[in-house]
Amino acid sequence: MTALPKQLYLFYRDGFRAMAVGKTLWKIIAIKLFIMFAVLKLFFFPNYLKANFTNEHDRAGHVLENLTRMPAGR
Repeated sequence: MTALPKQLYLFYRDGFRAMAVGKTLWKIIAIKLFIMFAVLKLFFFPNYLKANFTNEHDRAGHVLENLTRMPAGR
């Protein structure tokens, strides 16, 4: 049973070492993920709670109210 994780690791390690085009594709994927999660978050997802509430108590109250509120259709 302990040989399976080692075999999987060796399989992927050897596969990634043998890649030529794949390394470039993985670099592109990493750059795209960085752009999606780091750069876009800064510009398109501002910190709503910090901008609209002054202290932690008010922020917690707002979150609790929105989590416990019944949906409009019920």
